[in-house]
Order: sequence, then C-alpha cells, then structure tokens
Amino acid sequence: MNEREYNEAEGIRRSDLWKMEDSPEKFKYFLEHPVEQTPAMAFGSACHKFILEPESFLDEYAIAPEGINRRTKEGKEQWETFCNANEGKTIVNAEDMQIAAEMRTALDHCPLANKLIYGKGETEMPFFWTDKRSGELCKVKLDRLVKINRRYAVVDYKTAQSAETEKFNRAMFTLGYTLQAAMYTEAVMRCKKLRRRPDFIFVVQEKKAPYSVNVIKVSKEVMEYGVKQFHTLINKLHTCKMLDEWPGYLPVGGGMNHTDLPNWVDFDEEDE
Repeated sequence: MNEREYNEAEGIRRSDLWKMEDSPEKFKYFLEHPVEQTPAMAFGSACHKFILEPESFLDEYAIAPEGINRRTKEGKEQWETFCNANEGKTIVNAEDMQIAAEMRTALDHCPLANKLIYGKGETEMPFFWTDKRSGELCKVKLDRLVKINRRYAVVDYKTAQSAETEKFNRAMFTLGYTLQAAMYTEAVMRCKKLRRRPDFIFVVQEKKAPYSVNVIKVSKEVMEYGVKQFHTLINKLHTCKMLDEWPGYLPVGGGMNHTDLPNWVDFDEEDE
C-alpha cells in the first residue's frame, strides 16, 4: 500500500487524533482544512522515503536537474520536459538529496540503528483495527516491524533538532510521540493477536551535520501514559461524533472549566 492509498483508506491515524489533545474544534477544522505541505515537511517526507525504502524512492520522487536557468526560454523548455517525464512524482532538489545521502551514511556508521532499519523485518507496514472500547476504526503505518529475541518490536525513524536522550524525551510529550507509541503497539497487538504489548524503539537522527544518531526505547511508564492518552482521546472523538458536538476548550456535552492552584503556590499561611 503506497502513501496515497493509505491516506485515502478509512480510519483515524495518530497525527489526526493528536489534534484532539488541543480541542475537538481544532481536530474537525484541520481534518476539513488540511495544512499545505511546507518545504521542511516535503524534505522530511522525501528523506523518510529515501532512508526507509531507497529501492523504490525514484518511483515516487524525481531529483531536479542542476544548471537549468528557468528564467530563460531554453531553461523553461528543459524544465517543462523534465516535469512531463516525471508527471505524478514529487520533485526534490539535488542539495536536499545530498543531505539525505549524508544522513544515510551516518546511519550506516551506527551498527544498532543500521540493524533496526535495514536488518531482518518488514518496512512500511499498514495496520487497521477497530478499537474495542469506542468502536472507532484506527489505522497506522509502521516504519519497521522487527523481532528482537523472538519478540515483536516497532521501530520508528525520526529526524529531530536534537537526538540527545533527555531533549528527545521532552519532545515526545509535546509532539504526541507517546500517543504514537501506544497506537502503533496497540495495532500490532490487535492484528497479530498478541498477549503482550510489543516494544517501541525510536531511531532518532539529527537534521544537521554530523547527523548524530540515537536509539531510544520507550519505557514501561511512558508507554502506560501513552495508552491512557490514546483511550482518552479516542473516546472523546467517539463522544463528539455521537453528539455531533465539536467544542473548543469547553468540556464535551456542556459545562465550564474551573481554575486550579498551580503546584508552585504555597497555600499555607505562616504564623505571625
């Protein structure tokens, strides 16, 4: 299943469900008004494809030829010929591809990351399942599904500003990677009919030279947090769909919010 087929298939995916964390209103809005891909997002998608599936990269992408001056008549004709020959493909520039190649080389220099990404296992695996509690259809597409000591493990390749363990750990909570770990392992559990939840491992690589690599396994405590997060958000989604209510920051079903004392406030009065 290619990316287009996966995107068009029915089911809620992690990147969409994560928007429920902000508000149902924003979830519904962005579902109906998809964000246009930025150059950074385009590079990330191309790099992801090049790293994980280099053998089929040129089936979906075309590398723009260098030296074409598109301001001249000849250059415009050359560019038009190139675009016509690669109709339906995403065009990436040679400079970005050089960076992707250097990142691939850096991965090769990390034996553990290289084994997880290019060793025995399955790549770009789609899974579909129905959540038992909410009845909502869910979908995920795993970067890699491998076995370590006869036990399944989900491997996810991420690019980041920093691959340092503590910095990436903080980013996990702000970018929804805890939810991702829960949903992806939930998918494998349900579809493979496993009794135990698989491990989830991030292969994290920095986007600037020297393109440092880190391998980070999600802990049991973080996974438990992600699972609770998944069930909370998927149930909220189901309730919104049943009520056909998509509130902003107010509770689903009505009511209002209340203030709370922050942890740093000392409420106890000192004796005079």
